[in-house]
Amino acid sequence: MSKKRILFISQEINPYLPESEISKIGRNLPQNIQEKGKEIRTFMPKFGCINERRHQLHEVIRLSGMNLIINDNDHPLIIKVASIQPARMQVYFIDNEDFFKRKAVLRNEDDTPFSDNDERAIFFCRGVLETVKKLGWAPDLIHCHGWMTSLIPLYLKTSYKNEPLFQNSKVVTSVYDDCFKGSLDKEFASKAIMDGISEEDINDFILPTHENLCKAAASWSDGIIVGSVNASKMVSEIDKPKLDYQGEEYVEAYNNFYEEILLEEEVLVE
Repeated sequence: MSKKRILFISQEINPYLPESEISKIGRNLPQNIQEKGKEIRTFMPKFGCINERRHQLHEVIRLSGMNLIINDNDHPLIIKVASIQPARMQVYFIDNEDFFKRKAVLRNEDDTPFSDNDERAIFFCRGVLETVKKLGWAPDLIHCHGWMTSLIPLYLKTSYKNEPLFQNSKVVTSVYDDCFKGSLDKEFASKAIMDGISEEDINDFILPTHENLCKAAASWSDGIIVGSVNASKMVSEIDKPKLDYQGEEYVEAYNNFYEEILLEEEVLVE
């Protein structure tokens, strides 16, 4: 039997960004799942504060060079890669000078959110899916971490559902209480529309607060994992397979949850 393939998409991974709930899971979970015999790929944004020399990032020329159109503007997609040697794990970075060259992650020096965080999230989500297509690597399950990944489940179930690489992919969303205040740009939903997405499909994203993005991502997913102790209330009313908060000892439970979600697909195919 071939190894199951798990794609991890995270807005934060340590050591590239400081330790947080998401970045620690983004670092440790893929390694542990790989050690359990699964094949993995891992993606995150290439924020400008990530030191390329220290972490030995280099551009993957064969994957770069595509342009993504967002809000009628062309944005070149640049793909970089680095290795976390102790984990024998590669991390792919989605980069673009317009969105990720600045030396901060999500906020200005005066602690106000960047006005284009909505377009940065759209670019990141689309960039990951387009890069996986170029890799020719068909994931059995995709696990999303952080609000910046919230469009991935929607895109997989609409615009990308007929892509051969993603036709059988299941998607799981982890919800965290890494809340931002207020809302992303009010045009977020209309900017995120692609071929295959109706206005009804995008309805859950019209008021893009942190809670609404988490709910929308969870609603389009095949399974939900509660990643923070206080995050369960955001998805309590969504009727999908759900794994409650696991604390520090989460790997075995996550792996078993993957198997349950994948088994559902196998049963449906039979």
